[in-house]
Amino acid sequence: MELTVVGSVALDTVETPLGKNVEGLGGAATFFSLAAANYVPVHMVACVGQDFPDEHVSLLKSKQINLEGLEVMEGNTFRWAGRYHQDMNNRDTLDTQLNVFEQFHPKLPAAAQQAPFLFLANIHPALQLEVLEQSKATFKGLDTMNLWIESELDQLKKVLAQVDALIINDSEVELLTGERNLMKGARAIEKMGPRTVVIKKGEHGCLLVQGEQIFIVPAFLLEEVVDPTGAGDSFAGGFMGYLAQLGDTSFDSLKKAIVHGTVVASFTCEKFGPDQVAAITEQDIARRFELFKQMTAF
Repeated sequence: MELTVVGSVALDTVETPLGKNVEGLGGAATFFSLAAANYVPVHMVACVGQDFPDEHVSLLKSKQINLEGLEVMEGNTFRWAGRYHQDMNNRDTLDTQLNVFEQFHPKLPAAAQQAPFLFLANIHPALQLEVLEQSKATFKGLDTMNLWIESELDQLKKVLAQVDALIINDSEVELLTGERNLMKGARAIEKMGPRTVVIKKGEHGCLLVQGEQIFIVPAFLLEEVVDPTGAGDSFAGGFMGYLAQLGDTSFDSLKKAIVHGTVVASFTCEKFGPDQVAAITEQDIARRFELFKQMTAF
């Protein structure tokens, strides 16, 4: 089955204790698409400026990502700059330039509208509502962030009422629900609409909740993390891509999907930008998936 993602494409400048990547390819839709493309055909709906490098377009096309929905707008591409500390769970945003992204209103081509699976990456809830009006998807996933929870809660709740799954981190759970206990937070989110709640805990793994069914996985341990930028978006790409490949959203499939998300995200952290997740193959994912099973079996 096919999968549509709507989100950002950016040029990122990222500094970590292991080096610096200046104006590399970034954005939520980018990492998501490169991860999900290992499983199913992906329709990317996003925008870039006239300054967006041709080499990045070539990379996306090389992974068979459908770019019919990638709008080239007059102006400069969205840019973000950040610096990570020794504790890679913490980073400082140094600069954000929305540029053309500030005027972006997603327009889904016909094929993207018909895709059975849809993922709303981290963009303004008003734009996510515009996408939901266009999409015919039967399974819809959502990402959000603290900014929208704090400033656009009413709009965000309208989105939550229309999606099947929410992928959110542990601090955002507390911000959204007021609950410090993750289980109570997941229950509160379910009442807002999503039947499935996936809570990311960074290096401490991930929690899947659907009604009375619960599944927990650790993160995949790496000896060295080079750049965690985009890991959450890659996780979502692996998660949604695997579900779309199966065409099944049963709880057993959701459990395997978060493992696939965890595995794909681990590749992202091994190099700056999306270079590593763009280079992996289905065989690489399968090998690491089996290794993860061995690490967690008892």
